[in-house]
Amino acid sequence: MKILAIDDQQLILLPLEKRLKKIGYEVQTETDPLDAIHAYKKFQPDLVIVDINISRNISGLDIISYIRATQSKDVFIIVLSGKTDTKTISKAYEHGINDYLKKPLSLHEICLRIQQLTHFPNKLALRPYDIIIQKRCVGVVIPCYNEADRLLNNKFIQFIDKHTGYFLCFVNDGSTDNTLEVLNNLQKGREDFVHIYNCQQNKGKAEAVRLGMLYLNQYEEFDYIGFLDADLSTDFCDFEELVRTIESSNYKIVSGSRIDRMGANISKNSFRGIISKTINFFICSLLQMNFKDTQCGAKVFRKDIINISFKNHFVSKWLFDIEIFLRLKKHYSLKKVEKMICEKPLNRWIHVDGSKLSFTDSLKILLQLFKIGWNYKQTKIFSNQ
Repeated sequence: MKILAIDDQQLILLPLEKRLKKIGYEVQTETDPLDAIHAYKKFQPDLVIVDINISRNISGLDIISYIRATQSKDVFIIVLSGKTDTKTISKAYEHGINDYLKKPLSLHEICLRIQQLTHFPNKLALRPYDIIIQKRCVGVVIPCYNEADRLLNNKFIQFIDKHTGYFLCFVNDGSTDNTLEVLNNLQKGREDFVHIYNCQQNKGKAEAVRLGMLYLNQYEEFDYIGFLDADLSTDFCDFEELVRTIESSNYKIVSGSRIDRMGANISKNSFRGIISKTINFFICSLLQMNFKDTQCGAKVFRKDIINISFKNHFVSKWLFDIEIFLRLKKHYSLKKVEKMICEKPLNRWIHVDGSKLSFTDSLKILLQLFKIGWNYKQTKIFSNQ
């Protein structure tokens, strides 16, 4: 039995195609609606799975109308979409679909619904955990400098294998240990979900993040792009909360915040905690915003502000987060930027021993803040980006 799956986001189609082929279906996938119509004519599928929002010019409803208008009434049609409003669902059934599946949804349930509709025997047992087909795709930049030991833990592999809709871009920042070798092993068999951006020389965290963000911004399939520290002091569960916050709001940036609050597990090195509170006063004065924590290494961005935030090189190797907010403030206005940014308190943040920011480096932060403030006061290059 043949299945044609149509979605503009390849990260969603890949695990679906793999699972359906394991069951025994013959599967073809398409991301472009015109290619999908051509494939439908040639492939002659028994079932079509289609998203509603495929492109600006041709929607999933247009494809459904085309199929039903070509006397293909015996072809099963399932909508798999993140649009969950009653009006859209009603329109889809009026166009002649057989079932409407709402993202996010487990891959196992999707396959069961397909098998029930097509009367195809179930050959796969439910796994202890199953992949969730998300309604959005997220690119995540992870800067790495001599992180071989940390990258050997299974948390990255478990996350990649379990979560569809996420693409991890590891930026190897000129590591002198075997970080690149570890990353290559981690990528094997997961090339569709993992990319390694290799820098021959160490450029610092700011440049590593900048290069990774600009690389991912080239691809249209990502709804949001963010970055996360390789030590996972902010874990994937909290990062997922940042993504959920931005997709359910009008914020342009959702930034993790290591605020010590009731019910949260926030563990900081005591010296770093004192330094953080001291310099945060100066940061707020520089930004003219009441930010609680600018330096948390977990942030998610909407794509329309990526170039404004990352196009130009940063002044500082560490305090680039502050520069991002200064760039946005110059491009828009303080009043607008305050409404664009959300600080999301983390449920967990653990200081990890071996952090690259030493105590000596921490003492240099005030000097860097002065340098950043002076630079952005003098230049106006960001106001017209």
